[in-house]
Amino acid sequence: MRILLQFPEGLKQQALKHAKALELEGNEVFISASPTFGACDLALDEMRTIKADKLVHFGHCEFKSAGSDVEYVEYRVDAPLDIIKDTLSKLDGFRTVGLITTIQHIHQLEEIRAFYEKSGKRVLIGKPYGPAKMDGQVLGCDAGSAASVDKDVDAFVYFGGGMFHPVGALLATTKPFFVADPFINKFERIDGQREVYVKKRKGKVLGALGAKRFAIMLSTKSGQFNIGLAKTLKGRIEEVGLDAEIVVANTFDFDSLNNMMEFDAFVNTACPRIAIDDSDRLRKPLLGADELAEVLRMKGELESAKKR
Repeated sequence: MRILLQFPEGLKQQALKHAKALELEGNEVFISASPTFGACDLALDEMRTIKADKLVHFGHCEFKSAGSDVEYVEYRVDAPLDIIKDTLSKLDGFRTVGLITTIQHIHQLEEIRAFYEKSGKRVLIGKPYGPAKMDGQVLGCDAGSAASVDKDVDAFVYFGGGMFHPVGALLATTKPFFVADPFINKFERIDGQREVYVKKRKGKVLGALGAKRFAIMLSTKSGQFNIGLAKTLKGRIEEVGLDAEIVVANTFDFDSLNNMMEFDAFVNTACPRIAIDDSDRLRKPLLGADELAEVLRMKGELESAKKR
């Protein structure tokens, strides 16, 4: 069997080990060197080009049905739980805690829950809304495990490394939000950052009010391809007498986008986090679909006011 292996950046150092193991079983193995940004980002073009029988994607939980020729291999990490024992003093006054993490630590949530409950806390683990598969699991594009219990908790605790996943959950919730990072042994409260993102969002919307020409970003990644949304947004923009074109790429290069100087603003239909995390990489406003709707609404109100 001809197999293509795909690894996220943090696991690429294990590629040779897995390739050799599969070759010993009689398989012909190739390794994708392309970056991958999650379970939604499969190396299907490489797979088709080399005529592989199977793509094995490491590190993520199955995003959605990808066919029998794609296999997901989850990667679990037993992170030290010492940091959790040090969180109780900072959680004093928060009776009910919402607990979330990534697929790498999902198997540790029950032990963390048991510790908090033994310490007198009530713990809620919510259910995802979209592509995430397990209770308590968050993705960059699915913070349902947090948002679904937001009204019922006093605070949230995210267990895991880095800030990408907790920021997504932070913006989908309203309560005090703590991050317990077991790899740097740090426990911090981050909900003060919500206001920063709110201000950035307002700045982008106001910055796009004068835009007349919009570039709608359409990704060809398997789990981010939203041509229906892209065409709908193009139609809405053109309905109000403005110009819009759809620009297509697998992975968007922001230097290349910055060379498209005829456009006054960009609209993202790919990973929703692009409009949140990468807006500073473009010289022009980079909007999400909801922000575009706000821009068009405000433009309409301004035009109506002029006619009065």
